[in-house]
Amino acid sequence: MKKNYIYAVVTVLIWSTMAATVKKMLYDIPNLEALSISSIFAFLFLLIINLINGAVKEMRKYSVKDYGVMSGLGFIGLFLYSALYYYGLAKLTSQEACILNYLWPIMLVIFSCIILKEKLTFTKGIAMLCSFVGIIILSSGKASFSTGNTTFGIISCIIAAACYGLFSVLNKKKDYNQNISMMVIWLVVAVCAMISGLLTENWVPIKGVQWLGILWIGIATDAVAYLLWALALKGVENTAKIANFAYLTPFLSLVVSAVFLKEKVQLRALIALLFIIGGILLQNIYESRSMKQ
Repeated sequence: MKKNYIYAVVTVLIWSTMAATVKKMLYDIPNLEALSISSIFAFLFLLIINLINGAVKEMRKYSVKDYGVMSGLGFIGLFLYSALYYYGLAKLTSQEACILNYLWPIMLVIFSCIILKEKLTFTKGIAMLCSFVGIIILSSGKASFSTGNTTFGIISCIIAAACYGLFSVLNKKKDYNQNISMMVIWLVVAVCAMISGLLTENWVPIKGVQWLGILWIGIATDAVAYLLWALALKGVENTAKIANFAYLTPFLSLVVSAVFLKEKVQLRALIALLFIIGGILLQNIYESRSMKQ
């Protein structure tokens, strides 16, 4: 059990660096170029892991239709999500984009009600209301936002969260080997980002320390963190105890952004974060009590 907590803590620490690292990269590298190349490294890393542990042998049991479903999940859940999130990071401060990104658990609840026909309870409604109040707070005072089209940045991050929430619900319905499906998904992300990037962006040569950022995002946050998170949840009776560690990520991300990007931690952002995370935790507490009953 101690290992599970260690895996969870390390995962959260890695994830907390994502917003600041991507923001730093996007100063010099076009969004889709950064996404495409980092996704290639994520795919290659997972391919090597699957070759070592023998998981690639299981690929034969999946049909063309299965790989089509995995590709569709990859396009919706990680290509659209990542592309929109990267755009949001380019237009907002990393702390603002990261906070809006954590609307995805609420989006998961919404899509679960629509697709999985789960009941929309009063507690779920209050949880969603808390999170949307957080959006309103974060969207106010635009003068303090970073330069760029902040309105599109906000909308982009909200849609990104919706994409990941939808992905989580659809992926929940499928019983694929996650190591294999994630490898396929990152390949789809790399291809989609490369095609759309070459058509819409002017790509630039990646130099020196920029490669470290690309490698960190691709291998650490996209591949290693996913594997560690899967290990953290494996064999745990109470998933919520481990899952709640994930909600430390945006708080730690604020600290990382303040230290490495010299972004001032705004009171407005902290209040918005408390509302959004508060709504998510309220939903988790309700579900935990329901399961006990």
